[in-house]
Amino acid sequence: MTTTAPTLISPLASALGLLVFVSLSVGAQDAKPPETQSLAPVVVTATRTLREALDVPASVDVIDATAIRDAQARINLSESLAKVPGIVVLNRQNYAQDLQISSRGFGARSSFGIRGIRLYVDGVPASFPDGQGQASHFPLDNAQQIEVLRGPFSALYGNSSGGVISLTTDLRPQPNRIEVNGAMGAYATWRTGVNAVGGEGSNAYAIDANHFETDGERGHSGAQRDTLSLRTAFLDSPLGRVRISLNSVAMPDAQDPLGLTRAQLVADPDQAAPLALQFNTRKTVRQNTLGTDVNSRLSDVFSLNTTLWLGDRGVMQYQAIPVATQAPANHPGGVIDFDRTFGGADLRIVAELSSLTTSAGFDVERMNENRRGYENFVGTGAGQQLGVLGNLRRDEHNDVESADPYVQTEYRIGDAWRLDAGVRHSTVRVHSRDRYVVGANGDDSGATSFSATNPTAGVVFRASPRLSTYIAYGRGFETPTLTEMAYRPNNLPGLNTDLAASKSNNWEIGVKAAPSEAVWTTLAVFATRTRNEIVPLSNSGGRATFQNAPRTRRDGVEAAAEWKATPFLSLTGSIAAISARFDSDFSTCGPPPCPVANLRVARGNRIPAVPQRTAYLGLKFRPGWADISIEERAQARLLVDDRNTDAAAGFSLLYLSIAKTIAIGAARPRIFGRIDNALDRIYVGSVIVNESNFRYFEPAQRRTWMIGIDWPLEASKP
Repeated sequence: MTTTAPTLISPLASALGLLVFVSLSVGAQDAKPPETQSLAPVVVTATRTLREALDVPASVDVIDATAIRDAQARINLSESLAKVPGIVVLNRQNYAQDLQISSRGFGARSSFGIRGIRLYVDGVPASFPDGQGQASHFPLDNAQQIEVLRGPFSALYGNSSGGVISLTTDLRPQPNRIEVNGAMGAYATWRTGVNAVGGEGSNAYAIDANHFETDGERGHSGAQRDTLSLRTAFLDSPLGRVRISLNSVAMPDAQDPLGLTRAQLVADPDQAAPLALQFNTRKTVRQNTLGTDVNSRLSDVFSLNTTLWLGDRGVMQYQAIPVATQAPANHPGGVIDFDRTFGGADLRIVAELSSLTTSAGFDVERMNENRRGYENFVGTGAGQQLGVLGNLRRDEHNDVESADPYVQTEYRIGDAWRLDAGVRHSTVRVHSRDRYVVGANGDDSGATSFSATNPTAGVVFRASPRLSTYIAYGRGFETPTLTEMAYRPNNLPGLNTDLAASKSNNWEIGVKAAPSEAVWTTLAVFATRTRNEIVPLSNSGGRATFQNAPRTRRDGVEAAAEWKATPFLSLTGSIAAISARFDSDFSTCGPPPCPVANLRVARGNRIPAVPQRTAYLGLKFRPGWADISIEERAQARLLVDDRNTDAAAGFSLLYLSIAKTIAIGAARPRIFGRIDNALDRIYVGSVIVNESNFRYFEPAQRRTWMIGIDWPLEASKP
């Protein structure tokens, strides 16, 4: 198996890095800046109000619409986040399990879905009150920008906010525009879509609809997905600025190839695990979210922001649970089937004085879930069928609700100093009612609750109009998700109410600089200490159980730079290094069955699925006849379990793309082509942490190609 250690990335990337260094040290002041605004962004997430990034005591990166759209497949959020230091997006190439996104190590334990990070679309949460979320419905075609917040100030978003990813769509009055787009590539992968934006006066609308299909490189990894996003805005209504959004996503029977053992990986990384074929492992997902965001100006000083949302989510997942394992009367079966309704409200009042801005709010969320478990087989003996819906084995109703008051304030002392502080009190309650009480199964009803008061504070010093330094502190809080509490150890049914919430102390110091209109640089050093870190205890056959590790620590540094050397050439680079380790001994499970955790995890072991180093270097060249992009992405190895017994090798990958706007009559379509993993590296894209049967490895795609087109249609007259 070919691997590439990323200790030093390719000579091309090294050359690009040297160019960036030289440009920042001597060349930036002499370069003629392109005819664009300063690269220093304006951000919202850290302070909840519009602020220059130089005035914010936090690490916040902004990915604009051009970076999201141009020459990108626009299928996964992972395409846009590669250059953000501290954010690791592991694309499993497994649409049954979604992306694995971690922020400074938070969320790395996830074997499916996204947790530990709060997700938002136009201010409406894409995360549930228990902290779990998914990003498959993010409307990338209509995205105006994506903000990525890391570090202490993420704690102001409450439970499971180890980081924040917030997408804002292009929703403003403008001439009506309609665009049809499509792309096709390797492994029968294709996408079609249509989006439209426009508006008149103070009203606006945006529509985005997409269909995606792929056969997948690995066996049994095909998927299809339909997404729909409808948005409208009334910017001068009697209530003030009103935005209404509807998001919908449907994925029927996304195939799950499961992870591979080391031997299977070496023999054939493209294969599906044999159990995946035997039980036809797959997942069907549907989700709809309706939200509204109202900003009302109450006076010259006070404004009120009201966000309301509601939705539903349904999942049916067929797992690879052997028939014999399901034999005990208290086993919940091999098919997960649940329906959820969710909703919430966030009311925030803002007072803006000459040197003081204060926000006070109350956030309440609720989720109701009907969860059922079925056998994944019917019949016995020679006539037995696997991977089909069998007898009911679990039937329960779960409720999760959260209630969070919070306050945040910014005090400006002259032109040089900014003081930011806030506090949020989070309360999360979970209640389960067992409606399947049969024989030895017993009654598994139960309830638990979590609470924490989380302060944050930061100081910014603007040494000059183009340079700022800051220091920040925040206390974080993360509850186990309902899915993580769904199974108790040793195949016992019912909620795992023994799990405690993890609590962390986060420190950060950083520098931000815009030495010229064409240069933007950031540097951050951080330290995190966590108690009761939630970690996988066992992970077998699609069923994961969790426990608390007493103490962990994370120390790291992140740096990024962007230089628009000329109107025709730009360079972007970022690098992150993190030491994420367990800070105490504890015990974990080995291969099943595991009645008692009996394997020692030593203090000093690294936290799995958190690469020690990541790096990104990109060059964009616009000579006039086309736009060319060259990217290099590197990542250190991924440890697979808490005991650090094995690891997926690090890698360095090359990405190439070219795009051109052409004239066909009055139309100006833009065509693109791209090659990902151009050097055809064989590598592991993600790992399943603590997989009890040693099926840790999820191979990534080799060299792939894609071509596509964005075709604007003639605008209609308003």
